Order: sequence, then C-alpha cells, then structure tokens
Amino acid sequence: MPSVKAERAARTRQRILLAAAEVFDEAGYEKAAVTQVVERAGLTLGALYFHFGSKQGLAEALMNAQPTTIEPHLESTGLQRVVDITLVWADRMKRDPILRAGVRLAVEQGSHGMNDASSFEEWRTLMRGHLDAARDDGELRAGVDPDQLARFVVGACTGMQVYSQLATQRADLTERVQDMWELLLPSVARESVAGAIGLGAERVPAS
Repeated sequence: MPSVKAERAARTRQRILLAAAEVFDEAGYEKAAVTQVVERAGLTLGALYFHFGSKQGLAEALMNAQPTTIEPHLESTGLQRVVDITLVWADRMKRDPILRAGVRLAVEQGSHGMNDASSFEEWRTLMRGHLDAARDDGELRAGVDPDQLARFVVGACTGMQVYSQLATQRADLTERVQDMWELLLPSVARESVAGAIGLGAERVPAS
C-alpha cells in the first residue's frame, strides 16, 4: 500500500503533467515556459524540476504518457482491441489535454531539437502485441505481418490527426479513423472476422 508521502508525490506529479499538457497544447514546446506550467499547477519550480528534471524531461513524460490515457478504458482483445485503441484515441484527442499535448510534442519535436521515436515505437509495440494475439487466434489473413500492420496503423493515425487538426480542429478525426478501418479490414482480416469488427460510437467507453 502506497505511503502518504508517495501518494502526495504522485498527485503532485499528475498536477504538473496536466498543467504542462495544457500549456504545451496551447503554445507548443518553444513558446511554453516552465513558469507558466507551475503557475497553472499552483506549485513551485522546485517541484517541477524534482519530478521531471527539465522542460525537455517534462515533454518526454507527456509524449510517453499517451498509451496510459487509453489502454485502461478497454476490455476487448485481438484485432478488435487495436481498432478500439484507435477509436478511443480519436475520441480522446478532442478533449484530453495530456493526450493532445503528447501527440503534438511527438509530431513537432524536430522543431525543438528532439529526435525521439520512443512514443511512436511504444504505440507500435502495444499494437503489435494485440495483433500477434489476433494472428494466433486466426483473425488475420494469411501473410499479414503484425509488425508491418502495426507500423502502418501508427503512421496512418499520426498523419490523419495532423490533417484533421488543420481541416476541422479534429472534429472529424473519429470518422477518418473509421474510414481507415473500412478500407483496411477487408485486406487484413479474415472475412468472417472483418464483418464482426465494431467501428461505431459504442466502442468508445464513456469517461
């Protein structure tokens, strides 16, 4: 059982992450200031540096926090779980500042001197695990490479959210993800499985 001190530290860390997410999402990495973050969090610079070390460390924590904002909401398995990950991701991109900031920082990191593919690789590894299970359960067509498919889905979702942000402020991101799967599923899933995969709003848990 966590100690009172550990629980307090975890709450402080989460307050800083949430405040930083809001600031980074609004201003981007270059224009965001750590003083803005701690002011919004109602904490001190010392607390920020204790938990994250630097502005870059804070940005890296946000980039790597993306899957933890989605996976706990899901109960599905195999190919349906990969589809659900993308649907929940698209829905939460509209209203979850930690997820939005993490995605923005990951996509724009080249502009502020970072070159770290870890967050994308984490998504690929996560999806690869579920796609391996889908293959083992006979859900995928013969010849479909789970790792290749995982890389494609991560890349496609990255591009779709950029396009959707520019075109509609991500209002149509869910529909774009649904379109992707409608095009992709017949090529990667066995016919009996493709027809049973859910793509509707009911796949997104209320939260």
